[in-house]
Amino acid sequence: MIQAIGLTSNPRKELPPAVDDVSFEARPGRVTALLGAPGAGKTTTLRLMLELQRGRGITYFRGRPLHRIAHPSREVGVLLSEVPGHPARTIRGQLGMVCAAVGVPIRRVDEVIEVVGLVSLCDERLGTLSRGMDRRLGLACALLSDPHALVLDDPAGGLPVTEGRWLHGILRAHAAHGGTVLFSTDDPKEAARTADRVITLEGGRLVADQEAADFARTRLRPRVAVRSPHAARLGALLAKEARAAQRSVEVVREDGNRLSVYGSTCADIGETAFRHGILVHQLADETGDMGPHATLPAEGLASATVVTSALLTSASATSTSATSTSATSTSTDDADASTEGASTEDAPTTDEPVTAVAATGAHTADEPGPTAESRTRAAASPGARDLPQLPPPIAVRQALSPLRPLRYEMRRATGVGTGYITAITVLVSSALLSVLLARIGHTPQPRLLAAWPRDCPLPPAALGAGLLGALAFGEEFRHPALAADRGTVPRRLGLLAAKLLVASVTALALAVLTVGCDLEMLYLVYGRDLAGVPADWLSLSASWIGLTVGCAWAGVLAAGIFRSTTAGLAAVLAVPVVVVPLVQKTLAGPSVRKAAGFSERLRELLLMQWPFGGARYIAAGARLVAQPVGGALMLSLTALLCAYLLTTLRSRVR
Repeated sequence: MIQAIGLTSNPRKELPPAVDDVSFEARPGRVTALLGAPGAGKTTTLRLMLELQRGRGITYFRGRPLHRIAHPSREVGVLLSEVPGHPARTIRGQLGMVCAAVGVPIRRVDEVIEVVGLVSLCDERLGTLSRGMDRRLGLACALLSDPHALVLDDPAGGLPVTEGRWLHGILRAHAAHGGTVLFSTDDPKEAARTADRVITLEGGRLVADQEAADFARTRLRPRVAVRSPHAARLGALLAKEARAAQRSVEVVREDGNRLSVYGSTCADIGETAFRHGILVHQLADETGDMGPHATLPAEGLASATVVTSALLTSASATSTSATSTSATSTSTDDADASTEGASTEDAPTTDEPVTAVAATGAHTADEPGPTAESRTRAAASPGARDLPQLPPPIAVRQALSPLRPLRYEMRRATGVGTGYITAITVLVSSALLSVLLARIGHTPQPRLLAAWPRDCPLPPAALGAGLLGALAFGEEFRHPALAADRGTVPRRLGLLAAKLLVASVTALALAVLTVGCDLEMLYLVYGRDLAGVPADWLSLSASWIGLTVGCAWAGVLAAGIFRSTTAGLAAVLAVPVVVVPLVQKTLAGPSVRKAAGFSERLRELLLMQWPFGGARYIAAGARLVAQPVGGALMLSLTALLCAYLLTTLRSRVR
């Protein structure tokens, strides 16, 4: 059950709050519609319920607020807008990434894809999907973790009739299995057709909370649907007779040969057509737009009486009137014999229209419709109608594993071609730049292998590693796959550790491949003279790896703090441009004392013997940090990490 209590949004300057003291319930096993015109506060209400927007009030999901639920995705499946995925990612890749984030087996992807009908499109990219396919993918993401409740914002908006009918069938099937469904819509006829209960908002306030049958009876206009090959003539006659009798009758011409008549009855329209010899194919009482093909959510029946009139013969054929009446009576009896549960009236011998109930189990206007409980029982019964198949329930939930963020980050990084394109660009540009520097000359061997000109702040490999690190968090905020039910990318330390680890491995691979490609290009172009390995290759390798990994970490942390890839890359460039000159200026002053014997004193402090010559490595690391670039990079990483932890604690307190 979903219980919303006193939902009120924060006021907007001089304007009143978009939602003001809204309280309602959405019960399990039922479909609840949140109805309102555009601007009535439907989306704001849903965002307040999901704690995506600040305000007052609280919402309980099976007795617990969302921030008290350890795994919100297992409790609530959310579809508020288009799927927030990278346009270049495939459907299977997007669902696999979400699977890793919520901790469900990867085989769940195939089960959900089959249910939503995307098997043939599983390798299509998200940027090429139509609105209908995007809605199917969004519903697949909502159903992926087998949630108890579904919360959807205008799920059928802009969809064709068949797509909307299929989507509401999925929602009905979820409710039939005991789940809770809450969706918003601005179409009252859609709410009456597909929901069990309709909650109406107007101006941010709750104005009605009704059963669907009561809503259809009290808030939708009854009408008569007419189909005739002479619809235009019949409409003109009905309007003329209404003016003559001073009655309020509205005739609306629909598509083709269909009329919608408001303010009249089937009997009056049938008599008019009979008097003027107009052939009528259909004459039916309807509520709103719920015609013969619209179905109630649980029974698949028309929500109002569907009455079919006998074909009226021409007024000039008076000599064959008795024969036509007999034939009509015979066809009515046949329809009654072949239709189970249908109530028909005996065909009269007068000139009144002959009527027969056309749909099995349909109720006339004088008979009460089925209650919500009977609709729920009918939906659960196997013989009521064929509901769409849902994915099988998840019987065993996986325990919380520290590898879950790592699996998610690996699928995120390898699911699109941005990382591969960046790596190839770095390798090609570095190789060309090293050849050009060797041709010009006056470049030391270490800088030649790194393709690092003296006038450039960073080599291509370090810039590429920083860009890939910035993309790790920047793409999360641009295409927030993790923010569908929490509003923002979660600042969890496990996610940060996974991103730093993947960025480190990527930067290390990029550093090694760059030096290897540069060596190979120099050997191919200039021979063995420039392809030699420096004598102090060990310390140079440590410095090179530390530079690339440090740039990658700076990009990750800065993009996570400032929520932008551009800001992450700017932070990487700020290290050599801004921080390094400051460190050099600080170290350029007179030094009275030096840190000689640092490793020995550190060993004495820890009261332990460094194994495998660890003191030598500690001293080498200290020398790296003592360099201007190393010190600036270490200071920048420390500041960024502290800022990230501060924002994490601030968001948790909030």
